[in-house]
This record gives sequence, C-alpha cells and structure tokens, in this order.
Amino acid sequence: MPRSRWSKILVFLLCLAPLFRLAWRVWNQDVTANPTEFIQHFTGDWAIRLIVATLAVTPMRKLLGLPDLIRFRRMIGLFAFFYACLHFLTYLWLDKLFDFRAMLKDVGKRPFITAGFAAFACLVPLALTSTAGWIRRLGGKRWQRLHSLVYISAIAAVTHYYWLVKSDIRQPMLYGTLVALLLAWRVVSRTVRNAAPRRA
Repeated sequence: MPRSRWSKILVFLLCLAPLFRLAWRVWNQDVTANPTEFIQHFTGDWAIRLIVATLAVTPMRKLLGLPDLIRFRRMIGLFAFFYACLHFLTYLWLDKLFDFRAMLKDVGKRPFITAGFAAFACLVPLALTSTAGWIRRLGGKRWQRLHSLVYISAIAAVTHYYWLVKSDIRQPMLYGTLVALLLAWRVVSRTVRNAAPRRA
C-alpha cells in the first residue's frame, strides 16, 4: 500500500480516536454526574479543535514546506463537522428531547446557543459541497468564496465556547488566540501576495 494511503488511514484513525474514547467512557459510566453535559463538552471541544486544525493546514504546508498536508484538509474538516453534529445531536436529543420549540427559544434567548447554532449552520454547506464534483459545479472561485464560511464558523464556535463558560476561560481563549493568529496569517499572506505585482 502506498505511503500516502497509510498516512490518510493514520489521520482518519487519529480523528476517530476521540469517538472511541468517548464510547469507552460511556460504556464504563465514566462520564461524571452529568453525562449529557460531559458529552456536549467533549464533542464540542473536538469540533473546535478540528476546525482549528483545518485552518492550520494551509499555513503549515506553506511555512513548513509540506505541500502534501493539503490532502488531509478535507478529511479533518469533515471530522470537525461530524463532531459538531454529535454536539448538536446531544443538545437536541439528550438535553431538549427533540423539543424544537424549546430549542428555538434557546436560540433566541441564550446568546451562546445562538453563536453555537450559527457555527454549526456555517459548517453544513461546507460539508455538503466538500467533494470534487461540487468544486466543478460551483467553479473554483465560487467554491472558495463559499468555503470562506469556515472563518465565520471558527469565530462563532469560539464565541459560543467563551460565552458558555462561567469562570475558567483559558480554553476558549486558547482557541480564540489560535483562530486569530490563523486568520491574521491569511490576511497578511493575501496582502503580500496582492502587493507583489505592484512592486514589480
């Protein structure tokens, strides 16, 4: 089997490992006194981590001279959506028992829920259009503009986490700092790239 296939399998298993860990803890009833809250936080944490990892692929491949990293971006992004779906499903099923009316009230009255729902909503079209077929249908430029929603999703996810916690803001601040740095890198890189022809 080619090395590239093995590396993809390795990344796939690494992205799937948190789910196995969560299943093991649920099986052993090691999910604290509030299982619903534990599962929500666990899946939400991994959704944000993988969104950050997705954003980090392009800077890392350029700064470290590792162009092959781009092959993993789609997979990591889809796993971010997968954990976001689990996070949302836990809220909808275990927390709200599929009471859509109560959920809509939450979206309107609780800002952190609104931010979290916005982050999830931005990921949906990205997951649906992640294939090469959709790139061809939309065209490269329109596809790239659509997938810029990942930036909004990352900001909304960090905001959701920050507004959710009551005292210890270290983790949301860490994710917020990473997102800010990754977005700032993109702004600087684009500015330099656009300015290069004018200097010439």
